[in-house]
Amino acid sequence: MNSLSNYGFIRVASAVPRVKIADCQWNISLIERMIEEAEENHASIIVFPELSITGYTCGDLFNSHLLLDQTIEALNDIVCYSQEHTITIIVGAPINTNNQLFNCAVVIHKGSIIAIVPKTYLPNYNEFYEMRWFSSAMNANVNTISLLGQEDIPFGNDIILSTEEYSYAIEICEDLWTPIPPSSLHSLAGAQIIFNLSASNELIGKNNYLLQLIEQQSSRTISAYVYSSAGYGESSTDLVYTGNSIIAEKGVILNRNQRFVDEPQITYADIDLDRINSDRQKNSTFKTGLNGIRNTDYKPRYIKYSSPTYNFDIDRYFSPTPFIPTTKDMEGSCEEILNIQATGLYARLKHINCTKMVIGISGGLDSTLAFLVCIRVCDMLQIDYSNIIGVTMPGFGTTNRTYTNAIELITKMGATLKEISIKEACIQHFKDIEHDPNVRDITYENSQARERTQILMDISNRYNGIVIGTGDLSELALGWATYNGDQMSMYAVNASIPKTLIKYLVQYASEHYVPEHVKNNLLDVIDTPVSPELLPSEEDGSIAQKTEDIVGPYEIHDFCIYYTLRYGYTPKKILYIAKKAFKDQYTEDELHYWLKNFFRRFFAQQFKRSCMPDSPKVGSVCLSPRGDWRMPSDATNRAWLDDLL
Repeated sequence: MNSLSNYGFIRVASAVPRVKIADCQWNISLIERMIEEAEENHASIIVFPELSITGYTCGDLFNSHLLLDQTIEALNDIVCYSQEHTITIIVGAPINTNNQLFNCAVVIHKGSIIAIVPKTYLPNYNEFYEMRWFSSAMNANVNTISLLGQEDIPFGNDIILSTEEYSYAIEICEDLWTPIPPSSLHSLAGAQIIFNLSASNELIGKNNYLLQLIEQQSSRTISAYVYSSAGYGESSTDLVYTGNSIIAEKGVILNRNQRFVDEPQITYADIDLDRINSDRQKNSTFKTGLNGIRNTDYKPRYIKYSSPTYNFDIDRYFSPTPFIPTTKDMEGSCEEILNIQATGLYARLKHINCTKMVIGISGGLDSTLAFLVCIRVCDMLQIDYSNIIGVTMPGFGTTNRTYTNAIELITKMGATLKEISIKEACIQHFKDIEHDPNVRDITYENSQARERTQILMDISNRYNGIVIGTGDLSELALGWATYNGDQMSMYAVNASIPKTLIKYLVQYASEHYVPEHVKNNLLDVIDTPVSPELLPSEEDGSIAQKTEDIVGPYEIHDFCIYYTLRYGYTPKKILYIAKKAFKDQYTEDELHYWLKNFFRRFFAQQFKRSCMPDSPKVGSVCLSPRGDWRMPSDATNRAWLDDLL
């Protein structure tokens, strides 16, 4: 079954059974019940804790031939049990070979042992003394073993396992806590998922540190990390084990169980292989790391086997606003974003020895945010706000609401106000080019945008300043800007800020660093419909030309921008996850329509992005031709549109 049927997702399970120490048959019976449950829930692979067949805390019982014999019998039971199941099983067991006992992960699938991975780093300090019983994988003198009638079972810590859909590797507990975990090498060798069988006891603060380790390792290795640790049933002689299932992907915890629960638990997560593959493909540092492992003694062995992937409905949350920080991070993120924008502009002004900033203020969100960035730059330069020349340029579609907010924002903050109507200049221009002003076409609209840009450019020359661009990332993606009009400036502070994020930044500014008498203006700007105001207003004076009525909802477009540019998802996959993210807001037909509209515009408007002005990169997505995005202006969109058929 092709992973395309699951849109590149694979479901994994991390299990925490309740063990009985040295009672292998009891442990196996529970493990088998959990395997069946995981398979019913469409997991492709399930991992159990370290030494889960015997229990981790057997102590010197590991030297008992009876316990080791029962371990082999229990393994045989689970191998036979697996014949009737398609899920891949990873269990922990002590394995004796050549008179050495190893703490191992045993990989079982469809009646066969696929591989056995021994633990590399054995803790032998404080409460741990594993070297009393076990040998390290580094001391193994074989790379295959025979077990349960199977010959040449791959054995070692150099194994990468793969099916038709995904590749994975295994490390055991302490391996993660070392300066260079085996998973670092395994990931460079191609493993997309790392499974960790663990038996980590509880100490004050240890769990938080463990979470950080897993987040960091999954981020550093650009992988998914599936962790399963021993829980209730382990000996409480000196230590306490509470069970820990943690599944992370690229630095983000996807799911985790509740500790201190005296019952078996299975934690599931749907791993996005496309997300992992995309970042690995783009990340040159990760690819360079491949050269590092070629110069080491690490020589991975690749073990392939056939294992179908289940069809299942993805159970994963997708934020409808992926660019928006979470609530707990909102204030810190907004502060950081504004600082990045301001620092970029500050550095440019210092470099060219300039203090005058010329900015067109429309009373809309974009120009308001750019104006607030200029305010912050004045504070950084320790100069008066009058160095900001705020220009309002009323035209045929300017409403009293936006006009008033523009005037009051400039004057209340103490910036320099210039009001220049573009109406007469545009009327004269229409005469010059023989255009009927009653024809409200693209010529009618774009002439106004270009007239405004000319005014700003000439004022910047007049006062030895620079024109601050106000256009945002969403407009750049859609080409919703007039070429050589508002598309052009001398430094564009908003160019990597998506439209859905801008109102949060303006909201933050209204609450934290503008005078109280300006706050209401900012709040009204937030509530004003997005519009270029190039067509005459309605009879009641309200805005007639609403951008989202024309190009579509910005939240859909920003969603599409994020997953197209950040991860290279196919349109079909974006539509699938969009249906989950917007399930209570838009129908599938509406999403389909606006996604097709996005890809039409995105490809057709690249020529505008190819000559965009300098701008500071703020987030993970940027459309600068000197930064993240290089695309020919004549690329065709046919494959992308066909993918949505």
